[in-house]
Amino acid sequence: MRNYEITRLVKSEDLNHHGTLYAGRSVEWLVEAGFIAAASEHGDPRDVLCVKVHGFTFKEPVPPGDIITFRARVVKTGNSSILVYVKATSEISDKAHLDGFLTFACVEPGTQKPKRHGIVLDEPENSEEQAIRQRAAKIAASNL
Repeated sequence: MRNYEITRLVKSEDLNHHGTLYAGRSVEWLVEAGFIAAASEHGDPRDVLCVKVHGFTFKEPVPPGDIITFRARVVKTGNSSILVYVKATSEISDKAHLDGFLTFACVEPGTQKPKRHGIVLDEPENSEEQAIRQRAAKIAASNL
């Protein structure tokens, strides 16, 4: 599947009391990147809703002035559900700062009834993507 990217400059208003990127802002940007991937693959943003954020892992604090890119891609689908993986990496240091998964639902606008999204997953491109899809399968299985 295609990677969707958004890049952000970490500014003073994005910092917490430790002087590093506030987790809430990180999650806001992660959800935005995930939504862009899900809505773009489906083709109509009006049909896509975020229904669950799955345990993001914060690996490294992000200092002010850093530039981070959030890369999102669809990694698992159900009839109306879309599971997206998002990873945030520094453009300055190339460090992976955080990652996680989000579940989106495709629904009929106005009625909120489930709607088929029409997304067909391709084959994993490499072993890293295969491992991410295995993690996604575990998440999906645990949420039944």
